[in-house]
Amino acid sequence: MVAGLGVSGETGSIFTTGVCLDSRLVRPGDIYVALPGFHAHGAVFSMQAVEQGAVAVLTDPDGARIAEEAGVPVLVSERLRPTMAEVSARVYGKPASELELFGVTGTNGKTTTVALLEATLAATGRRVGTIGTLGFRLGGVALPSGRSTVTTPDSPDLQALLALMRERGAEAVAIEVSSHAMAMSRADALRFEVAAFLNLGRDHLDFHRDMEEYFEAKASLFTPEHTRAAVVWIDDEHGRRIADRVRGTGLPLATVGTCEEADYRLTGYEPIAPLGGRAQLRTASGGMTVELALPGWHNMVDAAIAAAMLERAGIPVEATLPGLARAQVPGRMQVLPLPEAAPTVVVDFAHTPQAVAATLDALQGFSEVITVVGCGGDRDPDKRPLMGRAAAERSDVLIITDDNPRTEEPADIRAAVLAGTGESRARVIEVGGRGEAIGLALTTAGRGSVVAILGKGHEQGQQIGDRIVAFDDAVVALETWRRMEGSGR
Repeated sequence: MVAGLGVSGETGSIFTTGVCLDSRLVRPGDIYVALPGFHAHGAVFSMQAVEQGAVAVLTDPDGARIAEEAGVPVLVSERLRPTMAEVSARVYGKPASELELFGVTGTNGKTTTVALLEATLAATGRRVGTIGTLGFRLGGVALPSGRSTVTTPDSPDLQALLALMRERGAEAVAIEVSSHAMAMSRADALRFEVAAFLNLGRDHLDFHRDMEEYFEAKASLFTPEHTRAAVVWIDDEHGRRIADRVRGTGLPLATVGTCEEADYRLTGYEPIAPLGGRAQLRTASGGMTVELALPGWHNMVDAAIAAAMLERAGIPVEATLPGLARAQVPGRMQVLPLPEAAPTVVVDFAHTPQAVAATLDALQGFSEVITVVGCGGDRDPDKRPLMGRAAAERSDVLIITDDNPRTEEPADIRAAVLAGTGESRARVIEVGGRGEAIGLALTTAGRGSVVAILGKGHEQGQQIGDRIVAFDDAVVALETWRRMEGSGR
């Protein structure tokens, strides 16, 4: 029995095969989890779940009073989400105990770091799974999913996914661990072999009350309950705070940074044409050169973090270098395959002020930087002028357009981004339609220019109101260029 879990109703023997949060998706043998919601308590759908085949309901005390009418045992917990995670782990056979788990948290760089872990682990012969913003992959192949872009799935889906990966031969799994995941106990019942902290910048303040609450959600990953070892980037002030806390817990700690006291010291970055980079990494075993097929200092930081994580897990840094050198990440500094006479076009997910700055800093070697960027609706509005400023300071031409406006008026979002551009060197243009903005950028660009299309990266849809319209920045840019070529540009 899970600690703190009560039972109401006759239980007898219950054979359960799964855990489900959505009454419409319940399968025979599932436990239905009835969470409190914004508009209604999930317990009101208990009867529907039972009709679908649910054999029990897991809920909180408020939900228990409603769910009793469903006629199946009701499991009751005051700490519903942590209990849900533990129950899910047990139902699916505690798959994490048979997998080597790597967890990555931070505002920017999680997806790239997970992709670098995937590439390096695969290069050493391991069968690797990944879970994060790009979806789910095993052995380099995407696993079908109808999920949204939620970074870390809820615990029932996460445990079921880990069980599937285990059944299909996974040996290691790299997971993006979001602040939402920690605040909502999605990663409870997991213990990572190594967990890493990258950075903390302004984001998700539509969910967290303030930056301190956001930080604490990230920091809660670095406890003996959640990880066996920690790797922390200490050039970030929040990273230094986490490192101090980790030392107090007695957990093994590896620090990465540019300062002399870092266990893994990263220095001497230089770009490699056309879009790559190299740097020196000093470790306890000596110095070495790290090369990437991704441009920018920020990507090199992610590579150093990945190398340190793997060395904590017993893989020498030297063994990770071939995998790092070949790694590519969809929607992260993704260079589109255009003819030699075309401008360089890069698609990137940068959607915070820090990420926009880092991405554009990495592209300053071109004769002209043309940037297309917007901000999502129904999200932290205060970061919009900051993103506008970061882009304007690093662009020759800045085209402000729509991202995922969701339920907000797109023109209002664009105005907030425009407000941050100030007296910059950039020629700033506002274009409402994202496709039109990409077209204008390509028309404006010359052969030596780079067009940076920022904000949506790998996403294949654009959310406008309550609709999701098919839209992929890379596909739109390629199709636009082909039409331009066909018309003689």
